[in-house]
Amino acid sequence: MINTNLKFCRRELALTQAQMADKLGIKRSLVGAYEEGRAEPRLATLVNMARLFGITLDQLVTTDFSKRKNAKAIGAMRAQEPAAAGTDTDDDTDPPTTPAGGKLRILALTVDKDQNENIELVPQKAAAGYLNGYADPEYLEVLPKFRLPMLSQTGTYRAFEIAGDSMLPIASGTVIVGRYVEDWATIKDGTPCIVVSSKEGIVFKRVFNKLRSGAMFVLHSDNPSFSPYDINVDDVVEIWEAKSYISSTFPIAELSLERVASLVLDLQQQVAQLKKA
Repeated sequence: MINTNLKFCRRELALTQAQMADKLGIKRSLVGAYEEGRAEPRLATLVNMARLFGITLDQLVTTDFSKRKNAKAIGAMRAQEPAAAGTDTDDDTDPPTTPAGGKLRILALTVDKDQNENIELVPQKAAAGYLNGYADPEYLEVLPKFRLPMLSQTGTYRAFEIAGDSMLPIASGTVIVGRYVEDWATIKDGTPCIVVSSKEGIVFKRVFNKLRSGAMFVLHSDNPSFSPYDINVDDVVEIWEAKSYISSTFPIAELSLERVASLVLDLQQQVAQLKKA
């Protein structure tokens, strides 16, 4: 039970094993051993785990959070009982913090037979359903899955098929592969992101961070025909920073006036040479 909960809760917090080890003050190899059931954590480590996850020690060792109903419950427990696991300890591990945006976000994911995280693909036809199923492991299980070995091994990735021409030259139908952003305050202005929101659905835009000044983001399109617009942080569900894209449409090179003039001049010279021949 402990190993299952440790692995599940670590992924819910979007932490790597190394990051988890740093927060607990232990070696990364121990986190792997605990998750695989090859070793049992000491009582002090269990207390620190419960504190980090924002749950009680009893819940950590008796409740299977990998089940759907309990997976959703963990978010409520952390939001309603932030001090539930605040047992006195000499450990200096930082307590869990609330992500920017003021609400806990539950990240569901899938893994392959070797426990490697998949990249789930959300096609255009599944975009509407994603707003209801993004936190549901059963919904994610039916989505197409793949892996890209060239991506960094740190972080969780998801792919979204975009629609429309607001981000030209990236065409409609392109698949954007994004890395999950846990702390929205770290987003730098102009970062291309997939933004999932309750009002706008799934959009691919450049994000300008206005969390400090107005609790919102400003979304810009690369296509100047589309105007920027604001989106309130409370309407945002997930943000995925674009890291790669897959497309069957190759961008068409734009010809400048200078380039066109140069081509015309070349043609004229070739015609003149042919007349002399």
